[in-house]
Amino acid sequence: MSSTPTKRWTSTRATNSPWRNWAGNVTSRPAREVTPASADELADAVRKAAADGLRVKTVGTGHSFTSIAATDGVLIRPDLLTGIRRIDREAMTVTVESGTPLKRLNVALAREGLSLTNMGDIMEQTVAGATSTGTHGTGRDSASIAAQIRELELVTADGQLLTCSEKENPEVFAAARIGLGALGVVTAITFAVEPVFLLTAREEPMTFDRVTSEFDALHSENEHFEFYWFPHTENCNTKRNNRSAGPAAPPGKVSSWVEDELLSNGVFQLACSLGRAVPPVIPPLAKVSSRALSARTYTDIPYKVFTSPRRVRFMEMEYALPREAAVPALREVKAMVERSPLKVSFPVEVRTAPADDIALSTASGRETAYIAVHLYKGTPHRAYFTAVERIMTAHGGRPHWGKVHTRDAAYLAEVYPRFGEFTALRDRLDPGRLFANDYLRRVLGD
Repeated sequence: MSSTPTKRWTSTRATNSPWRNWAGNVTSRPAREVTPASADELADAVRKAAADGLRVKTVGTGHSFTSIAATDGVLIRPDLLTGIRRIDREAMTVTVESGTPLKRLNVALAREGLSLTNMGDIMEQTVAGATSTGTHGTGRDSASIAAQIRELELVTADGQLLTCSEKENPEVFAAARIGLGALGVVTAITFAVEPVFLLTAREEPMTFDRVTSEFDALHSENEHFEFYWFPHTENCNTKRNNRSAGPAAPPGKVSSWVEDELLSNGVFQLACSLGRAVPPVIPPLAKVSSRALSARTYTDIPYKVFTSPRRVRFMEMEYALPREAAVPALREVKAMVERSPLKVSFPVEVRTAPADDIALSTASGRETAYIAVHLYKGTPHRAYFTAVERIMTAHGGRPHWGKVHTRDAAYLAEVYPRFGEFTALRDRLDPGRLFANDYLRRVLGD
């Protein structure tokens, strides 16, 4: 006796409705939206778009601050391409549909007694969106989420489904792990995983002078180190994450709510709103808020330590520098803020990553440190970000692909030794620029 499988139908609709990203700074009006329910249906949507002379872009949860996903053509929403396809415990890999939010992947892996090795500090993004833009956390030895990819599947401009790995189409694999949506539409990703483990997080306030003078030691002595400097103060908050034999000792519900919700989101939201309305109050508020978070230590499974809720909306710029340039560049940022009339309500974040072998990874071929600057949503950001960008580019900085920057292909070709390798592959896979948009024209050229 046979049964007929339930079919999920692709949703296609013409639309005049605008699409907006999470931060609200990017808006586009696609001609139509498609929500495919399988890789085959996605490939069919790509072929139809090409036949109609429409460009194609895929959007995840819109967490990029750039217009990398904007299009006036066909907008593909991967909402139905979710879930785990398979877990291979012998190879220690998990294959997941491209539209799966990292949050759902992390929870599902934990139920299976598995974990990614490293991850960023939020998990709202889809797996394809996060990897395609080079989302990363911090790590001495473990690199970005994309560096944990072992295989990926994508639909190319001719509507074909292409699988790539170190053994199959290796030249595509070398680039497509951080493909910027320029090489095709990712439909599935296979990640390396490991048995779930425990991390002990040690959060501790430190002075700016101490953190910067001890930065190399703090980096080398900890598996994962990051810190935040609060502009207009001499105060930083540090976080060290290291593997632990246990037992698990998560933060208590009350203390966790106070630190992660009340102080880091609720009170911070009020302070940012007040600072946007009355900028002169920002420096005294910074002095108070930088002292509000106390030292704490806790032990839990990885995603509960690496990630935290981010409910305050903001604009962000982040640059990747050679790791040895991090402290000099940060000191220049601090000096610039102190001598300027700028009022900066958000802390500056500093993280690290080892060198990797992905063509357009911000850590490609070099030990890396990241400096990220933020401003509350709705606050004029151009003067601050322009001044910071001038410092970052003087140190050979590479901008995060999903965060605000003004760099173009001419600059990026100078700071990425393998830039030409990527653009040559793009010429081969998408000669007609089906996946192009204004952002890709700027950063990759035509």
